[in-house]
Amino acid sequence: MDYIKALISSFGVFDALDVAIVAFVIYHILNFVRETRAEQLGKGIMVVLVAKVLAEACHLYTINWILGYIIDMGAIALVIIFQPELRRALEYLGRNKFLPQKPGKIDKTGVHSLISTLVETADGFSKNRVGALMILERQTSLTDIAETGTYLNADVSTELLGNVFYEGAPLHDGAVIIRNGRLLSAGCVLPLTQNQNLSKDLGTRHRAGIGVSEVSDAISLIVSEESGIISIAVDGRLSRFLDLKSVEKTLTKLYLTNTEEQPGSWKEALKSTFRKGGFYGSK
Repeated sequence: MDYIKALISSFGVFDALDVAIVAFVIYHILNFVRETRAEQLGKGIMVVLVAKVLAEACHLYTINWILGYIIDMGAIALVIIFQPELRRALEYLGRNKFLPQKPGKIDKTGVHSLISTLVETADGFSKNRVGALMILERQTSLTDIAETGTYLNADVSTELLGNVFYEGAPLHDGAVIIRNGRLLSAGCVLPLTQNQNLSKDLGTRHRAGIGVSEVSDAISLIVSEESGIISIAVDGRLSRFLDLKSVEKTLTKLYLTNTEEQPGSWKEALKSTFRKGGFYGSK
């Protein structure tokens, strides 16, 4: 009891801050593990650790040695296994405003005009069962993906998008990349998602839209060719069966907010990060 009292009496402000930071990090690591394939791998690691403890307690020296060797090599193996997840986490940190970034070149009026065009286009595609995949670039550069397609750098219009995604057109199978309100490139090849828990009803177009949102902060606007269903993918999450009002509201919330953000002080960035929930907060 004396030790506990002494410990409590010596507990200061910086100790509380230390504990709060550690708890914050652990909480978001657990969220990260829960939302990815790391959950299953984490269970496997726990099985190995428990087996090693039991082997040591039962004096099973050979098994204990093998498990100990596996654990020693585990750090290197984890970096390899979790490479996509680690990349996403580091990219997310880079997108938070800890370092100054250039604001978008499109103004508020231009954003509303762009979103209106995309909503009108998605409506037409949905009614006529035209498959489309439109990617809105935000903070993460998609230059490497844009280079897989045909460079256009044209004004975004319903007519242009209709020509691009017209069945039989040379570029209709790929995605278009929209940067700062302009159609940068068309016919682009996107990385497919590695998520094995998706519905088997989702085709390559949807998996590509989710995939690019996993490796960047881009917004994927997807129209199904088979059903005409409109979907939006952000941060690896797909929202389906959206009506036009939902599409407009979602794009405005995500894209307009992004273009209005201005580089602030590191204190403002820290507050923003805590409000948003860190690595993978509520979405």
